[in-house]
Amino acid sequence: MKKSALITGATSGIGAACAQIFAANQYDLIITGRRSEKLEEVKKHIESSYPVHVTTLCFDVRNREETIASLNSLPDTKKNIDILINNAGLAVGVSPIDEGSFEDWDRMIDTNVKGLLNVSKTVIPWLKNQEAGHIVNIGSIAGKEVYPNGNVYCASKHAVDALSQAMRIDLVKHGIKVTNIAPGMVETEFSLVRLYGDENKADQVYVGFDPLTANDVAETIWFCASRPAHVNIADVLILPTAQANAVTVVRK
Repeated sequence: MKKSALITGATSGIGAACAQIFAANQYDLIITGRRSEKLEEVKKHIESSYPVHVTTLCFDVRNREETIASLNSLPDTKKNIDILINNAGLAVGVSPIDEGSFEDWDRMIDTNVKGLLNVSKTVIPWLKNQEAGHIVNIGSIAGKEVYPNGNVYCASKHAVDALSQAMRIDLVKHGIKVTNIAPGMVETEFSLVRLYGDENKADQVYVGFDPLTANDVAETIWFCASRPAHVNIADVLILPTAQANAVTVVRK
């Protein structure tokens, strides 16, 4: 039977790159996101390139009722997934803690923490029924270190790190693997969103060095997912060569 993966936030960046690499390795896909037209573009590209089937679900992981209803609308045959990649996440704003926006804070916490929980709580029973499966949570170096003006985003990714550890403890008896992936600087839409759509400022984030690409991270996720059944890569910090920690980057 062909394996399958469920990937959240698959309209661009790491999520779309994961969809590509898993499809290339003959996985059927369930991809989710907020932008229906982008989901359809990803679906069309993948199905025209690989002999796999792609199911799209358009919803916002922040909306608990919508998330649960959309995922549960899948037929039982589609719920026999092998891997869940909790990729949906974002950063908004770069203000000191006392100047931060409540709206930005809610958006980050509701997406990065509550959204991950909304999806996971719905999908975990499917994996438990199979007594197997793999959950990959996309964290960040911000979940390992706190940096200036990162405050709430860092807190949300520290929560992802902690939840990954907690999931691993709670689900090990069910044969379910849990992996936390913590990338450093990756050139995706991340900075564009964080900087409120300011393309000039977003472009400057990656000037003078070679950042990670979405595909670099997706290849790391695939490595973790393709290990033998008895091997679980629990936690991976992946950085561009020019980055030593959250704040030390060598630019030319």
